[in-house]
Amino acid sequence: MSPQIGFLGRVGVRWQGMSLRYDTISFLSDYGHTDEFVGVVHSVIRQIAPLVSVIDITHEIAPYDVRAGGLALGRAAQYLAPGVVIAVVDPSVGTTRRAIAVEVGDGQSILLGPDNGVLAPAVAMVGGATRAVWLNNPEYHLAGAGSLFDGRDVFAPVAAHLCNGVPLEELGDLIEPAGLIPGTLPISELTETVLTAEVLWIDHYGNAQLNADPDEVDALGTVFTLSLDSGATLSLDAPTVRTVKRV
Repeated sequence: MSPQIGFLGRVGVRWQGMSLRYDTISFLSDYGHTDEFVGVVHSVIRQIAPLVSVIDITHEIAPYDVRAGGLALGRAAQYLAPGVVIAVVDPSVGTTRRAIAVEVGDGQSILLGPDNGVLAPAVAMVGGATRAVWLNNPEYHLAGAGSLFDGRDVFAPVAAHLCNGVPLEELGDLIEPAGLIPGTLPISELTETVLTAEVLWIDHYGNAQLNADPDEVDALGTVFTLSLDSGATLSLDAPTVRTVKRV
């Protein structure tokens, strides 16, 4: 290893012929693409771990919408390459909320983000946490870091150092996974004739995802009366189908 000074005067570590612990970082945020935020995070990672690939899951989460970010990460989790995951949707950045790392799959992957529930759906989707760490060791943060851009100052350098082989326990204090803030999702209610559910997400194509299982929908038959929050009521014949062509 040989230290190098990057463009911003930060000390990075370029690896010469050494194998990586992880070779992939998957990155989700609410940063959007108008500003420089995503590119800066990529650049910080590049200076510390230049051989690592960064995959952008999405950066179009609505600003500060922790639940939407958690749901998006949860939907993607089982398809992500093993490695490090950064998820930044952080309305409490700069406060006392913790920056955390959550190990899953006995070290197969490590998820980084604020302790606000954004990681919880993904952690649950892949079988739960094996260890968790509060990222409070400044040795692995950017020098002279501010308090409002933890994606750049904390999560990016920590992710890169993990890829380079820094042990999880060196990044801060071990904490109990059961004490992390959980994700908050509403629960559907099914009676003999009524299913009460909430639209969690509407995708690019206009498809609406409910917080209901397919079996709950099937139990109601094929004729639905939809009552919306606005008070509007709509009766229609709505069969259950498995392909877009049949919609």
